Amino acid sequence: MVQHQTIDDLNTALSIEDFAVLRESLHEQRLFRQEQLQQLSTAATTCADAILDRQTASQVEVRVQLAASARMVLTDVEAALQRMDRGRFGSCHLCRGPIARERLMIVPQARYCARCQQVREADR
Repeated sequence: MVQHQTIDDLNTALSIEDFAVLRESLHEQRLFRQEQLQQLSTAATTCADAILDRQTASQVEVRVQLAASARMVLTDVEAALQRMDRGRFGSCHLCRGPIARERLMIVPQARYCARCQQVREADR
C-alpha cells in the first residue's frame, strides 16, 4: 500500500480519510463511465441497423458526443487514480502547488489548482 503525505493548502489539508473517500469516488466514476460507454456502444450498433432519417441522425450525433465526453472523463479519472498510486495526487500540473481540498472533494480528477485552471480557460 502506498503511503500518502498530507497535502497542505493554506488552511486545508487532505487526510488519509479524504484520500480513501476520493479514491472510492474515482473508482465509482470510472465504473459509471465504463458502463456508459458500453451502453452507448450497444445503442450505436442497434442504430446502425436502422434507416437513418433526420431524427435518427441527430440521436447518433448526440451519442457520439456523449461517448467522446465519457472517454475524456474516464481518461481523467484513470490519470487521477495513477497519481494517487504514485503519491502525486493533489499537486497542480502547472504551478506544482497544492490543489485545495475543497476543489478535490468536488472534482477529484482535477489536475490544476483553481488559479491555474482559470488561467488555462482564459487562454482558450
